[in-house]
Amino acid sequence: MKLSLAIVALALALPTVSYAQDSTAVSTGEYPNTFSSGSANVSPFTNQSKRFNDWSISVGAGVPLLQSADLTSIKNGNGKNLFGYSAYVSIDKAITHAFGLKLQYDRGETRQGWFNTKDPAPDAMAVGARTQYDALSILGDVNFSNLLRRVDNHSPYRWALHGYAGVGTIAYRAYQKDSKGQRLMTEVKPFQLGSMFMQAGAGLKFKVNRRIDIEGRLMYVVTGDDEFDGGGDAYSAINKRSEQVSDNFFNATLGLSFKLGKHDSHLMWHDPLQEIYYKLDVLANKNQDIEVCKKGDADNDGVCDDWDRQLDTPAGARVDGAGVALDTDLDGVIDLYDKCVTVPGPVENNGCPTTTTGPVVETETKLEGIEFDLNSDRILPSNTPILNNAVNYINSSNGAYNVIGATDTRGTDAYNQKLSERRANNVKNYLIKNGVQSDKLKAVGKGEKDLKYPECEPATKCPEWKNRANRRVYFEAK
Repeated sequence: MKLSLAIVALALALPTVSYAQDSTAVSTGEYPNTFSSGSANVSPFTNQSKRFNDWSISVGAGVPLLQSADLTSIKNGNGKNLFGYSAYVSIDKAITHAFGLKLQYDRGETRQGWFNTKDPAPDAMAVGARTQYDALSILGDVNFSNLLRRVDNHSPYRWALHGYAGVGTIAYRAYQKDSKGQRLMTEVKPFQLGSMFMQAGAGLKFKVNRRIDIEGRLMYVVTGDDEFDGGGDAYSAINKRSEQVSDNFFNATLGLSFKLGKHDSHLMWHDPLQEIYYKLDVLANKNQDIEVCKKGDADNDGVCDDWDRQLDTPAGARVDGAGVALDTDLDGVIDLYDKCVTVPGPVENNGCPTTTTGPVVETETKLEGIEFDLNSDRILPSNTPILNNAVNYINSSNGAYNVIGATDTRGTDAYNQKLSERRANNVKNYLIKNGVQSDKLKAVGKGEKDLKYPECEPATKCPEWKNRANRRVYFEAK
């Protein structure tokens, strides 16, 4: 029976896993991996492509309580409530956001019978026992909260329900005490067929911060051994009290998990819904079978000739949705040729006023719309038209500009500050690579202190499109 239980539990605890965390790499055009989802956007998982922490160490302590035995500690006519002690430490590996593995070591002592073995026997009929055990097991970890999350769940997601099941080897020394004294009844060594056991249960985790979780756990341990409770051999008088062939116990524990790694979040706490935006960007960059722009785009302004109201837009000019070149100050000179974009002036003076008391100053010029994925500084394909227009605009201007990076409110202040600086520097480097003079640009990171939508504090208060708008880079005239 013990061997059958062990085989079933091992099959449940060790599912086959080929790919783990999603990679940011895109398809190279090779034939799709037929052993995956069938998508062409498949790449091997490596340490370089990881975006989440997936290792942790857990420790905890608790109380084991015999439930099914001849000398039991739960009242059923054979004993009293005698609580033992236990402790565990485990190394945890997250395979996906919903499944992981644990290599766990347990040590403890159960106490059972009519009295505590630290005390003398109250009478000649009383029998008490204690069992010291050491166990090593492999557990499967299923994150039910991630499996059952709703699409419209906007909570901070700090609680998670986990389920555990697995097998291992247990070694123990069972002592019995009566009026004649205490003696060793049974000793079992580890890593033998007779020492196999299984355990299963559930735990409720609370995320304290990005490094620490608190977990309360209740496990049920099936020893598969009728001598675990200290009753002696299977045919002894004590072991005939119950028809049970396995001495089993509950183990209630409280512990801490310490998440390891350099990333801001752990895979088991990842919200898969955030990946939707990245997937949409990948799809937008692929060739589509449907035919668009049947008449083409003669002036290459990004607006199809089917609805372009200005088919001869000058190269490099910024346009609106109808393909008309922008004229911010409405002075009749499009922004591409206007030397004073925000101040109206005559055409013959390149759009600058002729009667001024000093040099014309552009107090503020902003070019917006450059947005980023969560926890990413990668320039998206949808940003390149805006950046190419910025190249032409800045080259035609005599001014200098700050390239300002910002984030949403997820993560710590220090992390968001560094992320905003990386975003600003990436955009600055793109502009320089495409022809902008480096002395015209200065990269500035403002972290989460420069929100386009200040009401998104915290981020859970807002829909995702507002948080995405906060993850941006824009230009501001010095």
